[in-house]
Amino acid sequence: MDPNQRDNQLTPAAGPASQPQPASLTEPSTNDYPTTVPVSKIYPNLGASSGSLATSASASPALPTGSDSSKPVNKHPKTHHREGWKSIFSTLLLFILAPVIALSITAFAFQSYQVDGQSMETTLQNRDRLIVNKTPRTWSRITHHAYVPKRGSIVIFNQAGLFDSGGNQEKQLIKRVIGLPGERVVVNDGQITIYNKEHPDGYNPDKTGQYTITAPTTSGNVDLTLRAGEIFVCGDNRTNSEDSRFFGPVSLDHVVGKLLYRVMPINKAQKF
Repeated sequence: MDPNQRDNQLTPAAGPASQPQPASLTEPSTNDYPTTVPVSKIYPNLGASSGSLATSASASPALPTGSDSSKPVNKHPKTHHREGWKSIFSTLLLFILAPVIALSITAFAFQSYQVDGQSMETTLQNRDRLIVNKTPRTWSRITHHAYVPKRGSIVIFNQAGLFDSGGNQEKQLIKRVIGLPGERVVVNDGQITIYNKEHPDGYNPDKTGQYTITAPTTSGNVDLTLRAGEIFVCGDNRTNSEDSRFFGPVSLDHVVGKLLYRVMPINKAQKF
């Protein structure tokens, strides 16, 4: 056979296998992907103008164009109307309550009095201005317990049956407490003697130092035992005083209050 004649029969290659050609990479077409992506779509909170990230996840609401946040907001006319009525009501309430409070203090707490007469000289003088404490008497009415002032206290009380009042009209008097409920009071020989459990043989309260009077003697002729709810009173000017030696014991229900201060004249201001 002619060696140059080719055989059409397939036979394995006797030499090394041929190496495959490497695949080559090609640039994708510019039509497959957009050339640019807006930054705002990737980072929504990225400031468009400054390039800085927003400090809050939610942006502040935008003010309307031309608005000024420093301008005060006008109140509704109805609000002004209500405030006006409130002011008027407060003023009227003040005018109503002020005299009510003043009257309540005068009636139940403290009241000013002026001395008229010489029955308490020289302790109190005519026209002295006093402050009387009514709170103990008020409290006794609330608690339904009798108010019994201490011996030597100067009290104000309502009294009828006086010589200068026609006998029926009540007047307010100021006197000193000498005898207390349950005690025996004797006035004779120009002095007062008190008999009680502490002093069964009697003693003269004018000489104990609880108070001071200038009258040397106490005129009268009295011998009585005070019942519960009664006191015996006398003026410090014993020779010129209409007191229990003439109109008898004073009911505790008639006691108004106790002397607290003398405020006038100023040079004689004193607490009692």
